[in-house]
Amino acid sequence: MNYWVVKSEPESYSWDDFVAIKEDVWDGVRNYQARNFLREMQMGDLVFFYHSGKEKAIVGIAEVSQEKFPDPTDEKWTAVKLRVNRPLKNPVSLAAMKAEDRLTGLPMLKQSRLSVSNVGKEEFDLLLKMGS
Repeated sequence: MNYWVVKSEPESYSWDDFVAIKEDVWDGVRNYQARNFLREMQMGDLVFFYHSGKEKAIVGIAEVSQEKFPDPTDEKWTAVKLRVNRPLKNPVSLAAMKAEDRLTGLPMLKQSRLSVSNVGKEEFDLLLKMGS
């Protein structure tokens, strides 16, 4: 199993919007590195849902329910389908992540503009603990 994080501006598409739908296509990614991460996602992988913008926090967990397929908004790109897994009891803020020495290697902290990135198992477990 692999672990990921996807970012969304809550003003455009929030965790609550996602929960209301229960499952949705993750499309519109227009960065080559982020696209490559989408292509690596496999059924059942767990994905942190991160609110960017003002909130800047991981707020929930999704699960990959369909692996890579052509992005319906532009078939040159890639999309996946995600299903709601569960919310975090306590959102994990960007500030809390940056303050945790064991997360310094987290790609989302190194490349803040990347909308999809990978998360190691140890980092995933730590973030999960921080959010419980």
